Amino acid sequence: MKNLLIGAASSGCGKTTFTMGLLRALRDRGICVQPFKCGPDYIDPLFHAAASGQESVNLDTWLGSEKHVQDLYAHYSASADMCVVEGVMGLFDGFEKSQGSSAEIAQLLDIPVVLLVNAKSVAYSVAPLIYGFKHFCPTLKLAGVVFNMVASESHFQYLQQACADAGVTCLGYLQKNPALAIPSRHLGLTITAKEEMENLISLAAEEVEKHVSIDQILAL
Repeated sequence: MKNLLIGAASSGCGKTTFTMGLLRALRDRGICVQPFKCGPDYIDPLFHAAASGQESVNLDTWLGSEKHVQDLYAHYSASADMCVVEGVMGLFDGFEKSQGSSAEIAQLLDIPVVLLVNAKSVAYSVAPLIYGFKHFCPTLKLAGVVFNMVASESHFQYLQQACADAGVTCLGYLQKNPALAIPSRHLGLTITAKEEMENLISLAAEEVEKHVSIDQILAL
């Protein structure tokens, strides 16, 4: 079974949009993909289920023990071809330093991390950011980077150079597109109409298929 965790440099990087797009793209390829969500979030799992056709499961070391999280992951992943875990907030953000964070879940379950970076208004300066995420925690497996809010192909070339110099694999990008934004309110994400949700998922999947190397991701 293949697995990965989608983390981010910070909140608001577009984790849920990318996760939905990847889940649907994998499903369209005939892959049975099991989604998970770090933390107690109850809204993102609804999006995961719509995109993948599988119930999404919360992995939370604040409300549950490490053993419970491991058992949940083993149970729900048993019949899947691939598991995709969406992180929460920034990769190392937890209730006490990194306790309860996406990074903790990735290490607990031995899952490689794909880091999503918001590239709006930045280019080669992402190099030290990526380098820091790679080397801050040696036991974390940072498998690659995907960029969001990319303005153009030339912009992406700068970002690729930054990845190369930071020693991290670049797996692709999502274009800057207002239609890919999920409406947010307070701490929750809201989409009331199923048709609107389906349109957003389909658009995100098209972007992932077009600009992200799914074959590289599957090889992780």
